[in-house]
Amino acid sequence: MLDESLLDNPEALSEADRRGLLRGAAEAGARVRTAARHANEAGVADLKPDGRPRAVLIAGPGAAAICVADFLGTLAGAGSPVTRLAPTGVAPAAGALRWELPGWAGSVDLLLIATPDGTEPGLSLLAEQAYRRGCTVAAVAPARTPLAEALEAAHGLFVPMATAPYEEDTPLAASAPGVLWALLTPLLALLDRIGLLAAPPDALEKVADRLDHIAERCGPAIATYSNPAKTLAAELADALPVVWTEGTSAGPAGRRFAAALAELAGRPAVVAELPEALSWHNALLAGPLAASADPDDFFRDRVEEAPAMHARVVLLRDRPSGGLSAAPAARELALSHDTPISELEPEAGDELDNLAELIAITDFAAVYLALASGA
Repeated sequence: MLDESLLDNPEALSEADRRGLLRGAAEAGARVRTAARHANEAGVADLKPDGRPRAVLIAGPGAAAICVADFLGTLAGAGSPVTRLAPTGVAPAAGALRWELPGWAGSVDLLLIATPDGTEPGLSLLAEQAYRRGCTVAAVAPARTPLAEALEAAHGLFVPMATAPYEEDTPLAASAPGVLWALLTPLLALLDRIGLLAAPPDALEKVADRLDHIAERCGPAIATYSNPAKTLAAELADALPVVWTEGTSAGPAGRRFAAALAELAGRPAVVAELPEALSWHNALLAGPLAASADPDDFFRDRVEEAPAMHARVVLLRDRPSGGLSAAPAARELALSHDTPISELEPEAGDELDNLAELIAITDFAAVYLALASGA
């Protein structure tokens, strides 16, 4: 059950935030600036690339690497294929995971490694394998880790991950807001330098400013009625989030939101892009999870029994190209099944700014949901 009174109690939220999640969300803009500075100090700005790589391969554990690969692939478009290397192993533990390069990978390809840990033997072995194949290697990970030593041996580019002092003694959740921006920002700067996407220093500064703006709108001191992240968290209290996305930037933001809900708040969610979502989820909205299904029993014991979980559509929109939008049809479908709908749309900006805003608001919402439900 969600304790909605906690949402408007900043002191109680701070006490409940033992993992520093809310602080990480609030400091996202500062994390971008620090990570950009680390990338510059590591020599990214001085690189003189010999053209674009044939393919970009991304390796790393869990949700962090999945989200980074998703974002970079979306922003790079068709310039170079961006492929995540999925690990194998018997357990999701650092020592049990292994990564392998595709058989075709060679000197014209680029390997990016992103991890908030850096102690994974499999990633160090992957860097060595890439060096033997002639692949260019770059990594973002905590400083003074085995992976940093492996990158030096492989003559690769290593960027120390931007971490906060309160994170040094705590295992980092892969979906934590600070982790995402600490890993993503240096790779944005690197791929901008290579020419795969547009993320120059002034664009990264704009992203940091946008994240600061969202932190002011969604911070713990802002009341729920005027705080879009707290409002969304309260709306999802007893709901199954059915996340529908529209527009280039909204797709990875929606998948990131589902990952954060699962890891941080322990909540399931389903995600699909419009307009296909209308057919994929039609049966879901018409089934037992529909708001109109299994109406509240007047004689139900409201103290002993938890309320039934029903679907709630969360529509994340970036402005679609060509002005064509499936949003009206999405609203009509949801309302025809008595399913409530929440909508988020970023302020006007470029693709990277829009992506940052959608990520920031949904990150705050996932954190508030986690804290208020005791996850």
